[in-house]
Amino acid sequence: MSEFMPHYAPVVVLLFLGTVLLMGVSFLVLFYGAARRSSFFARLGGGAALTMAAGYFIVLSGVSFASSGEVLPPGGWKYFCEIDCHLAYSLLGARTAATLGPEMQPVSAHGEFVIARVKTWFDERTISAHRGNGPLTPNGRKVILVDGDGRSFGPSPEGQAAFARLFGFSTPLTTPLRPGESYTTDFVFDVPRDARGLRLSITEDHPETRLVIGHENSLFHKKIYFGVDSAASLTKSAR
Repeated sequence: MSEFMPHYAPVVVLLFLGTVLLMGVSFLVLFYGAARRSSFFARLGGGAALTMAAGYFIVLSGVSFASSGEVLPPGGWKYFCEIDCHLAYSLLGARTAATLGPEMQPVSAHGEFVIARVKTWFDERTISAHRGNGPLTPNGRKVILVDGDGRSFGPSPEGQAAFARLFGFSTPLTTPLRPGESYTTDFVFDVPRDARGLRLSITEDHPETRLVIGHENSLFHKKIYFGVDSAASLTKSAR
């Protein structure tokens, strides 16, 4: 099972950029009218900018309200559009631990450590015909755990450091890939022992995505998660 974020990415990105461009032109008309003391141009520019902003917000909100949340099953992929190609993410497995690190330097969790292993894949089937084999540096991502009560937990610096001392450093999500390449990244979270219904969220970490129609970061839009409780169990020694 695969989900794309956002759907129809080239269309919604062009719509966003076109709206920004037209609003910029409208403001220029508004400033021109103000400088010339022309009420006609001032009203024309201001009215056009206000109409486009209101229309865009209505469409953005409507699409968001009509969206539905999704929890991907084991083996599911979440795709992010990079305009002329797509990067896909999948949760390979997860496990819990009370302590992490070498035997002589264990680090105890405040609650319980949850280790999640994520695979990043540059799907070579999604590139444009003229792109070539050049490397792609992924956009910034935000990775958190969310429980059934809506509480969110970011990666634990202490847990990540202890995991690295035991297994070595994990591949960062910002590592460039060429078409067809992939790597895995381990994330360590420290969650309360009473946390239930854990879901992993991987989303873009750019503020402008809040203004893209159909993007899960936009206002009121539902999210796409990976189910942690249903994920395959990682062995303690596996990397």
